Amino acid sequence: MTFEERCAVMGRLGDWLLSPENQSELEMLYRRTFADNGWFSSDQSAYAIHQIASCFLKEKALLEWASADIKHYPQAVQQKVGLILAGNIPAVGFHDLLCCFISGHKALIKYSDKDKVLIPFLIKKLIELRSDSAEYLEPVERLQQVDKVIATGSDNSSRYFEHYFANVPHIIRANRNSVAVLHGDETAEDLAALGEDIFRYYGLGCRSVSKIYVPLDFKLEYFMEQMDKFSPLQLLNSKYQNNFDYNRSVYLLNGTKHWCNDSLILMEDKSMLSRIATLHFEYYDSKVKLVEELQEIMPKIQCIVSRYPLKKIHTGQDGDFLTTFMPGESQLPKLNDYADGVDTLLFLLQ
Repeated sequence: MTFEERCAVMGRLGDWLLSPENQSELEMLYRRTFADNGWFSSDQSAYAIHQIASCFLKEKALLEWASADIKHYPQAVQQKVGLILAGNIPAVGFHDLLCCFISGHKALIKYSDKDKVLIPFLIKKLIELRSDSAEYLEPVERLQQVDKVIATGSDNSSRYFEHYFANVPHIIRANRNSVAVLHGDETAEDLAALGEDIFRYYGLGCRSVSKIYVPLDFKLEYFMEQMDKFSPLQLLNSKYQNNFDYNRSVYLLNGTKHWCNDSLILMEDKSMLSRIATLHFEYYDSKVKLVEELQEIMPKIQCIVSRYPLKKIHTGQDGDFLTTFMPGESQLPKLNDYADGVDTLLFLLQ
């Protein structure tokens, strides 16, 4: 297939996923997915697939996104690219698969044990739409004899990947978290949008906000009142509710100061990594110092959510402002919102 043909078939896949006449089949898929992984509730899987179809799988957008790099790096030989996919949220590895397919390479795909339904379904449907798509996609149990590797995992597994694939060009991704900087004048609508960044996928994604930075006079009680709107949906999932109950019991037994509503525990902590159903916060008294701190820990941050731009403290880095997302947008990545800020398509083409 040519580059244009690969973009076209991916566009057809997007159209199929969004077509009203196919929603009953997809609903059955989401139920099977939930039965396989209790964190992948039907509404969360449906949201993920809808975002993939509407944000990634538009033929015109694919052509505009990739055409310049494709022309600059014409492909001579098809390479075998090992993909070790994550499974923390529904279909999270699809963007890597898409980059590999669009670049014209063959993806050797190691599925996550936590996501064994959604991604295989998308591949199966793609091959149904155009049979020679199968030449670019091969599920494997073990990666051997690959030209490049893209592997996503935890801090522990990433060290193993770094060692195992030391002699192969690779992208290795480890744990990252997302944070939000609040300025004290956020409206109820702003906080409701931020709730999407916090609660979507039960906070399990690297783009999920796990910590907020707030000014000294920030009204925590008002913030928690706004977050209470998300309780009914969160508590429908027994796994989330069990984690909420357990973690709150631990905090109560240990005498840990915290704020709480029916679905979220808020506690002051410098760590970005928070337990399920727990959101950390930290006060700041100077935005300049806060931005300086954020710049230092950028290798561990996936997204920064802020209503206003955050001006960098110049340390030789490119650009004048930190890359930020408006409240409600951290879970809506575009084609060029690459994980860890590494251009996956360019890595595959070079």
